[in-house]
Amino acid sequence: MQIKNAVIISDAHCGCRMGLCPPGGISLDGGGTYYASDFQEQFLWRAWREFWDDWVPRVTRGEPYAVIINGDSMDGVHHESTTQISHNLEDQTEIAFQCLKPVVDSAAVYFHIRGTEAHVGQSGIEEERLAKRLGAKPNSEGQFARWDLWLRVGNCLAHILHHVGTTGSMAYEATAVHKELVEEYNEAARWGVEPPDIVVRAHRHRMIQTLVPTDKGEGIAVTTPGWQGKTPLVWRIPGGRICTPQFGGILIRQGDEEFYVRRKCWSVGRSEEE
Repeated sequence: MQIKNAVIISDAHCGCRMGLCPPGGISLDGGGTYYASDFQEQFLWRAWREFWDDWVPRVTRGEPYAVIINGDSMDGVHHESTTQISHNLEDQTEIAFQCLKPVVDSAAVYFHIRGTEAHVGQSGIEEERLAKRLGAKPNSEGQFARWDLWLRVGNCLAHILHHVGTTGSMAYEATAVHKELVEEYNEAARWGVEPPDIVVRAHRHRMIQTLVPTDKGEGIAVTTPGWQGKTPLVWRIPGGRICTPQFGGILIRQGDEEFYVRRKCWSVGRSEEE
């Protein structure tokens, strides 16, 4: 199957009170029920549905598309945090399943990439279980949630994995992302293999894109925004503590002449003035 459209999202952090959660109440192990907060229901879920119901059909022009979930679908139990809906990972996985099932059902093919072990378990075990349940396409080793993905989209080659470097200074926000592209070129030249045309990373919950001209059009490095509001951890780290969170995803598309990246990114307002 030739893929001309690939929609990529990451960092849903289902199971966090600031993460993605469907409305209507979530049944928890033991008989309790969690109801999404106003932020989760009135902003985050509305943006999620607008992304998949309006933006994706429009930018793919109604054509079939691949869906790539690029890691950290669940929040996990991490860093002694207390912001989880439940510390039972089965509860978190069920929330992620309910959010993602309609999305992957609409895709021509679905790939899943493992995120951070602090969130999705050692060796990505929880994300592997989720991806298998959702029906992700496995790799040659039988992994439903893989560590990275090389994907041909039209005539461009994309390399997608979760992790990328971060920075505490917004002045250097593009540095680590652009370095990924340069290092991919170096590694490909070293071993005489085809370099990627597009490098996609996640992890930092912020969207940024850099590019260089090439004989195929452009070499692109891009990171995806997440689907999680600001947690106590973010409030204390440099850079993150003054920024508003970002939500959304990207599309890689093969056009009539060239491939390109489209992006959809929301944010929320800063704290109210007193």
